[in-house]
Amino acid sequence: MSFAAAMLIALAIDAALGWPDRLYRRIGHPVTWAGRLIAGLDQRLNRAGDSPARRRALGVLAALGVIGLAAGIGAAVQAAIQATLPGGWGGTVLAGVMAWPLLAARSMHDHVRAVAVPLAAGDVAGARVAVSMIVGRDPAQLDTPAIARAATESLAENTSDGIVAPLFWGLVLGLPGIAAYKAINTLDSMIGHRTERHEAFGWASARIDDLANLLPARLTGLLFALTSARPRAALACMLRDAQNHRSPNAGWPEAAMAGALGIRLSGPRIYAEKVTPEPWLNAGAPDPAAADLSRALALYRRALLALAACVLLLTLVSGW
Repeated sequence: MSFAAAMLIALAIDAALGWPDRLYRRIGHPVTWAGRLIAGLDQRLNRAGDSPARRRALGVLAALGVIGLAAGIGAAVQAAIQATLPGGWGGTVLAGVMAWPLLAARSMHDHVRAVAVPLAAGDVAGARVAVSMIVGRDPAQLDTPAIARAATESLAENTSDGIVAPLFWGLVLGLPGIAAYKAINTLDSMIGHRTERHEAFGWASARIDDLANLLPARLTGLLFALTSARPRAALACMLRDAQNHRSPNAGWPEAAMAGALGIRLSGPRIYAEKVTPEPWLNAGAPDPAAADLSRALALYRRALLALAACVLLLTLVSGW
């Protein structure tokens, strides 16, 4: 089985189809399955009366259990495919189909486009509703530049989390790798936040996610820079400003995107009526306008084509 060919097939299917609503209504999605398990563990194990040390220890066990289960399922499926369809393209194609739900190339594009279209038409209310689906900020507080900024940041960060990182771990480890990564990312999104409830219980999930995204985030930033019309500016901004971001990883693709488009990103933002001070990425550049969000989507599409070309090259080099 060629892991590279399988991941290329998964990317192609996802780019073409996404995850159809009809399929979601019928069977859900692997992320929602994992989410129910994580929510159940959070409810049962993360008790307010326990000490922080106990909650952290239980959080470590919960994270390792979820990741181990996902990797184990991936390994079992991969072994079954290899046993049933040894050699040839059959097993690789089936592995690609199994990896397809664990990518989010089409859905990310569609969610951001749902913000860009009303924003370009001057429908700020519609854009606020659409952007509330992809970010946690209070949409009522967002004007046109803030909406464009929030959607652009989400696009940049989730290119790494939703596409490059799962592909990376799928290329390295096959189905166990991509399944384990998706579990890691879901854990972080659900319990990895630095809130009173999850400061201790979600500690392991957040740290594991940081490690899993260390290389993919930097590769995503490089991908944005090299496929942009301003590669030198994008690289310079990424190398200068990425470390200023509150996240050890999200700053790399976001700073590269900011430099590539000649806009500023990040900065102060409002969550639940509370302003969180954040440094600017590409400070001194103008705020993004509605047209810049469309430019960000165009850069995203170019980056995905370049990513697909890289995976194709790996497929050819591996002899498939």
